[in-house]
Amino acid sequence: MSDRLPLIDIAPLLGGERPGRAAVAAAIGEACRSAGFFYAVGHGVPAAVLARLEAESRAFFALSEAEKLAIPMSLGGRAWRGYFPVGGELTSGRPDRKEGLYLGEELGRDDPRVQAGLPLHGANLWPAGVPGLRPAVEAFMAAATRAAHAVMEGIALSLGLPADYFSRTYTAGPTVLFRIFHYPAAPADDEAWGVGEHTDYGLLTLLAQDEFGGLQVKTPAGWIEAPPVPGAFVCNIGDMLDRLTGGEYRSTPHRVRNLSGHDRLSFPLFFDPAFDAVIRPLPGREDAPPGERWDGADPAAFQGTYGDYLLAKVGKVFPDLKAAITS
Repeated sequence: MSDRLPLIDIAPLLGGERPGRAAVAAAIGEACRSAGFFYAVGHGVPAAVLARLEAESRAFFALSEAEKLAIPMSLGGRAWRGYFPVGGELTSGRPDRKEGLYLGEELGRDDPRVQAGLPLHGANLWPAGVPGLRPAVEAFMAAATRAAHAVMEGIALSLGLPADYFSRTYTAGPTVLFRIFHYPAAPADDEAWGVGEHTDYGLLTLLAQDEFGGLQVKTPAGWIEAPPVPGAFVCNIGDMLDRLTGGEYRSTPHRVRNLSGHDRLSFPLFFDPAFDAVIRPLPGREDAPPGERWDGADPAAFQGTYGDYLLAKVGKVFPDLKAAITS
């Protein structure tokens, strides 16, 4: 394992059958087995879309605390959307040194999932003082979601499955959640973590970073830096893909500490199974041993839908919202 994450051009996975798909899939498979992380370029998200998202996000976090708190997560209720201040999110029971805006797929009241009362589904909360944020977010989410579907095709091929396996079984109507995180500048001797050591819950995370970095990934040889690469997303797999593959693809611990001396922004998009998808191992991997994990957990021990699993996690991150989401 090197001290740098692999970089993969995923362009051959975009737009149907293209030369090079098999080679890209093989590279993704190797990255998922060895690191659980890789950089993706050729993802089809225009640089202008990313630049606009960063500019509008900085404008949002420059608002007064009162303006930001006009759209608190408590107002988002079951949809689990809105703003939280520094220290308002927990990782492994400890407050993170970051603030953020929780967003997701924009769903109207007539959407069947909203009418059914599914938690984590509904409308976003948008700040009145930054009208350009909504179109910037929606443009980015649309493009990044297309890229996520393409990466999942590569993952399917890397596992010897048809390219459309996940889109037929788990992600025809995916749970797509998006976050904008702001890590305030901290002194070099600050020991507080922007985000403590954790793994992600679902299938796949696509992360856009600004230029300042701070992401670290745990490897068998120790922690390595995952600095920003111009034009690249950081991709990592989550606990549910670990579960589905019987541990062949392992979700990897990571953390963030912003010691750049600058305010840092990050933009993770979580591309996960449909809320009502029943989680089962992939074909041929039903009896795979779980192996040892950093936190002692066994993803294979979970039985039920992805929504059941995700709601159990939500209550640990935002205890005060658990009642609103599950009621």
